[in-house]
Amino acid sequence: MENSGGIQASLSGRYALALFELARDSKQLDSVAESLTALKKALSESDDFRNLTTSPVIGREAAAKAVAALAASMGLDALTTKFLGVLAEARRLSQLPAAIRAFETLLSQHKGESRAEITSAHALSDEQVAALQKNLKTRVGRDVAVDTKVDPSILGGLVVKIGSQMIDSSIRTRLNTLAQAMKG
Repeated sequence: MENSGGIQASLSGRYALALFELARDSKQLDSVAESLTALKKALSESDDFRNLTTSPVIGREAAAKAVAALAASMGLDALTTKFLGVLAEARRLSQLPAAIRAFETLLSQHKGESRAEITSAHALSDEQVAALQKNLKTRVGRDVAVDTKVDPSILGGLVVKIGSQMIDSSIRTRLNTLAQAMKG
């Protein structure tokens, strides 16, 4: 399998690659992807969970017990639960967000699609995301999996990243460009 972007070069990438290969070989890619999506959402919404993954004070055993309980309460699949346990035992829970991103990249490559990160000032509706995916598919020439995030500081518009390409139509950037032009 070809791993562009240096996924194997990073620690989180090696963990993600191991999880991906195990999931692929055991035909559990979809269930693992769903579990990782749930974890990604939990990381963005729960300060307690985020603190659990980043705190150097929490020991291996306590972290392993906490993630096992969390996995059970969230209904995560067995492979993802074991993955969390491995990260906890190795004191690598801080690598979880990057490992999730790397897994998503590997899954997109496996499916033959590109990944795009879309940042907007306000949450996008499902119809807006679908329209963006359609437009990006036309531009890129293949299916595009979309990750959306909200950043009110861009004021309006969108920032779209596909691989190394970035399309920035945010109001913040337009205002900064205008300000630079006015300075002369």
